[in-house]
Amino acid sequence: MSAASSRRRGPRVGVAAGLVAVALTISGCQVTEHGLGGVGAAGGTAAAAPAVPSPTATPAQVTLVPANRSTNVKPDAAVTATASVGTIKSATLVDGQGSKVPGTVGASGEWKASTRLRPGAAYTMTVTATSPDGTPATFVSKFSTLKPKVTATYSLIADGATVGVGMPIIVQFDSIVTTTAQRAAVERSVKLTSSPAQPGAWGWLDGRQLMYRPKTYWRPGTKIALNANLVGLQTGDGKWVGSSAKGTWNVGSAMISTVDMRTHQMTVTRNGRVLHTFPVSTGRPGPTTETRYGTKVIISRESAITMDSTTIGIPKGKPGYYKIDTKWNMRLTWTGEFVHSAPWSTGAQGVANVSHGCTNMAPSSAQWMYENSKVGDVVKFTGSTRPFLPTEGYGIWTYSWSGWKAQSALAA
Repeated sequence: MSAASSRRRGPRVGVAAGLVAVALTISGCQVTEHGLGGVGAAGGTAAAAPAVPSPTATPAQVTLVPANRSTNVKPDAAVTATASVGTIKSATLVDGQGSKVPGTVGASGEWKASTRLRPGAAYTMTVTATSPDGTPATFVSKFSTLKPKVTATYSLIADGATVGVGMPIIVQFDSIVTTTAQRAAVERSVKLTSSPAQPGAWGWLDGRQLMYRPKTYWRPGTKIALNANLVGLQTGDGKWVGSSAKGTWNVGSAMISTVDMRTHQMTVTRNGRVLHTFPVSTGRPGPTTETRYGTKVIISRESAITMDSTTIGIPKGKPGYYKIDTKWNMRLTWTGEFVHSAPWSTGAQGVANVSHGCTNMAPSSAQWMYENSKVGDVVKFTGSTRPFLPTEGYGIWTYSWSGWKAQSALAA
């Protein structure tokens, strides 16, 4: 190789070495700037730092019962909202008409409807909740309750009236409440208050009539209020109550009459003072005509009635048949006993018992009695051998206090 050739190649090697050095310098600056590697103090290379993931929020999780789109839900089924993650902030339950169903949040944070539902109705439950990090969420369930074969109906007897001291407070169903358990559920769902407060108890006179009576007669002037929260209760196979109700009663004067069937006299007292003693005639002796003894209560007052013996099993053409118009009638039993005007028997009144079971009075006496009496007034009968049975009228006073309390379905 010539000297000229050696001189041309030298500079090329130097240039290449310089480029490598520059490249290393530039490369070292880029790695160190981005923190992904570089030359350590001891001349080693640092490992790459791991990537840090961004935090992920945990959403609220709430279970609604009944679930969305549920059908044929029983009206007495539990309606709840339970948060497994997060916290329930609010819950509303409304029917298709916009009526709200109340509910409460328990110690565990679960929301629960406080009343039963209406049968055959649509409902929407809307729940808002927040996740642990405060993120809000909304949960919705739309469902419907079963449509009953029969909607059970009932009445609050004499609601809003001024009644006598012997008047029971009556929840009267139009059909039988079938089982003891169902009657107990009805009993647990009625709440009665009286002012002034007096001892009293609920009992069933039969499968249709739930009655409340005080231990002794009501005090005159007592005010009574009843909340019958019966909606959604089952009372038989395919039979559910469709509504709740409230009622009020005022107790008037203590009008108590006593009929002595042996002496044929009626003594009438008001608030303990004797007002009148009337001659009367009661039922003549016989298995179907003798007036029943016992404590009865005026069921209704009717100024005029046509009394027909066919209603008590004596058809036309048979001995004892009658059909007659009467005035100033006060019903005492479902079996046809009344106190009423009987101008045809005034000669026997105070002397003998000649009626078919009613208490006959002279027209003027019966009119006074009618105008001064009210539903719930007490009429006590003594002097016969035929007992008044509880279901023949408002028979609550045929029981002792302990006997009446035993009529409760909750005592079974």
